[in-house]
Amino acid sequence: MTPVDIAITVCGLTAAVHVASVAIAAVRCRARRDHVAPPADAPPITIVRPVCDIENFVAETLGSTFRLDYPDYEIVLCVASPADPVIPVVDELMARHPQVRARLLVGNDPVSRNPKLNNCVKGWQAAAHDWIAIADSNVLMPPDYLQRLLAAWQPASGRQPASGRQPASGRGRGTGLVCAPPIGSRPDGFWAEVECAFLNTYQARAQYVADSIGFGFAQGKTLFWRRDVLEAGGGIKALGADVAEDAASTKLVRAAGLRVRLVDGPFEQPLGRRGAREVWRRQSRWARLRRACFPHWFLPEILTGALVPTVSFAVAVHALGGPILPLVLLFLLAWYGAEAVLARIAGWTLSPWYPVHALVRDLMLPALWLDGLLGSSFEWRGNAMRVEADNPAA
Repeated sequence: MTPVDIAITVCGLTAAVHVASVAIAAVRCRARRDHVAPPADAPPITIVRPVCDIENFVAETLGSTFRLDYPDYEIVLCVASPADPVIPVVDELMARHPQVRARLLVGNDPVSRNPKLNNCVKGWQAAAHDWIAIADSNVLMPPDYLQRLLAAWQPASGRQPASGRQPASGRGRGTGLVCAPPIGSRPDGFWAEVECAFLNTYQARAQYVADSIGFGFAQGKTLFWRRDVLEAGGGIKALGADVAEDAASTKLVRAAGLRVRLVDGPFEQPLGRRGAREVWRRQSRWARLRRACFPHWFLPEILTGALVPTVSFAVAVHALGGPILPLVLLFLLAWYGAEAVLARIAGWTLSPWYPVHALVRDLMLPALWLDGLLGSSFEWRGNAMRVEADNPAA
């Protein structure tokens, strides 16, 4: 093949994959208008919410936990330090909703190098029910949050193979965990819009494609467990096997021959104001964690985004004697236009300047990939951490 043939092939394949991924995510994430009613045999559920410090919209996101349309659930809020400034917010919410069973547990269980997991241990152990949703404090829960989690929990499809082994592809496996990636909403400022471009049309899109072909990954914003599944894998302390509890959850579920599934139509994370450094540090942390926990999936990330197909397209146009700049601009508008269609169908935030925000995102991707490849430490809520976890519970 000539260089032109290679450029045309690369551009064509990446564009086809891009359009297919947008179509898959649009089907899975289309805006929901119907409220999901609780099932007649709705099981009781415990919601464990780790809280730490004052975040944007924290009163609203935590308050949404108290307004769920579900007949039988309890809330266990967990905070590590008795001096945490979020405690008065939690106390006020519990006082305002006395009809909802809720309690705040204070203390820390150092079972791992993961501060969030250490904060959650007491909540898991105190949970009264066998269905347990662990949800970050910045997740905004719709009234039918628990119904939608339950609806995604599917049994194994078809007959069990005679060998007793689960299908390698994951498509026929039973559910071991239900999750939902965060969808950025209510951005305030340029860099918050860029973060929406990362969270929504890039990362959530990729996760729904992986889930749709049977290779779903856990996302720590919401981890919906059936107690026996996690206990069979060693209990909540086993999630300290990796520095990220969602990576450890993915490996634990797959080792059990089960599948991680995503909720159709993920849940909001209101962002508010964001700065460039804040966005970079968050994306850098996630890149380093992906490299450490799933290196074989991380390495191909350098090929994602619009950079490789755009360069290939420009090479082909140049070789064929066409006008490079106007055609490249049209190519980028079509590329990001497909993402904008996804955001519109899904009901996600969409700025008229979305192509600019997405272009900045894609220009950051190679640097983030290199940072993730070479970096080994990060800071999370004031805690210095390394991606290679030194797990005292192991």
